Amino acid sequence: MRISELFLSIQGEGLDIGLPTVFVRTAGCNLRCSWCDTTYALRGGRELAIEKILDRIKKFKCWRVCLTGGEPLMHDEVTLLIKRLLARGYELSVLTNGSLPLGPIIALDRSRNLHISMDVKCPSSKMHREMKFQNLARLRENDQVKFVVNDLRDYAHARRILKRYRTRATVIIQPVWGARGARIAEAVLRDKLDARVLVQMHKLLWGPGARGR
Repeated sequence: MRISELFLSIQGEGLDIGLPTVFVRTAGCNLRCSWCDTTYALRGGRELAIEKILDRIKKFKCWRVCLTGGEPLMHDEVTLLIKRLLARGYELSVLTNGSLPLGPIIALDRSRNLHISMDVKCPSSKMHREMKFQNLARLRENDQVKFVVNDLRDYAHARRILKRYRTRATVIIQPVWGARGARIAEAVLRDKLDARVLVQMHKLLWGPGARGR
């Protein structure tokens, strides 16, 4: 499996924000978002056997793992890695860009230790037409759906999607780093949108360019 980086850090996004987590970042992605903050993971990386990945995770002595990218669901080996992590009792979150089917991955979760964090791309990303909106209905109460929002046009798009496609997942509105987040938060309050507004905490702690954080 081609891995860009594997490290221990603080979860900077979503419902687990602030919690120590081992990150396994796969290399390669099928999308090219205009504001992507991990462009170094679009290519390169190095091949690691599943057992090697598991051994490196174990050394951190942390039972919370985040599988991210790039796009982890592009990799054929991801199913085996998820199975092995769940079998070992890890609490696992999988971050995915919303363009690939989730059904096969969710079907692996018999322990309820697997949490999906799915993006829905907005117009500023230039990738909003690549989404599989049927995924929204598959998400469960322990999952989350994240809209990365650059401006009020993006926010209006997010509202339209939420009205059209129902989901049981927690909704997160995440301002693009450097965007005017206060305006977006005020719009959420004005519209009484049932969503969390969260910024990327790891960038507040270590800066926007830090790798391995």
